[in-house]
Amino acid sequence: MGRRTTRHPALKVIAGGDNRREVTTLAVEEPLEIRLSGESYVVTMRTPGDDMDLAAGLMVSEGAIWDREHLPLIQYCTTVSGRSEQDYNTLTLTLSPDVPEPRSSRATTMTSACGVCGVDSIDEVRRSTHFPLPAAAPLIPAETLLALPELLQQHQKVFARTGGVHAAGLFTADGTLLCLREDVGRHNAVDKVVGWALREGRLPLRDTILQVSGRASFELVQKTSMAGIPVLSAVSAPSSLAVDLALESGVTLVGFSRDDRATIYTHPERVTD
Repeated sequence: MGRRTTRHPALKVIAGGDNRREVTTLAVEEPLEIRLSGESYVVTMRTPGDDMDLAAGLMVSEGAIWDREHLPLIQYCTTVSGRSEQDYNTLTLTLSPDVPEPRSSRATTMTSACGVCGVDSIDEVRRSTHFPLPAAAPLIPAETLLALPELLQQHQKVFARTGGVHAAGLFTADGTLLCLREDVGRHNAVDKVVGWALREGRLPLRDTILQVSGRASFELVQKTSMAGIPVLSAVSAPSSLAVDLALESGVTLVGFSRDDRATIYTHPERVTD
């Protein structure tokens, strides 16, 4: 498997001239090619680790699959250069025969800042979930919701070493952590969580809360909806389109969840006093 962190020499510049050289720890960013039935589907920039979860979660976000039986085989490719060896930057996915493959491949490389790069048309940006959310009902106490950012940070091992990755954590209504994933791309971190849930046979993720370390974009709300997650909480601001989609899809969207306060933008009924 590829390394998640690497070491690099650097010069720290400090006011007053007390400059010094040091060796810093960086989050690794490398390309991952995802193939469907041997054909290239997309190349995404990611932090190595939990790659199979990432690929599975991406397929859920694309609306291609929604059950673990839809993805019977996922494996790293084997390269031949005098001897066979695993290529940990290339994954091949085999979908079940009854699941149609996505209409087309992503035309461009997805960067660590982009989750919808390469779609063929505006119509493809919005996707219909297989797990529509029921009417909002009480789910999580406000006190528990406000504690999630700190709980998330306590488990961010790569961030603690590098300061350079996003995190997504899946919690129960009582604040129990089910799964946490880190990545240089915030959308990758969410895909890794959703992919874990798919491979564990846990979709849809009813009665759970997704806490993310960054802002709440349209794509993160969409990934939340595609996995059947009723609550998305972010430490930073949401975009206007994220709020619109959350309102439309039934997701409770929380922003600025930090320092023991938060703003609930949509479907506040799920958060109790």
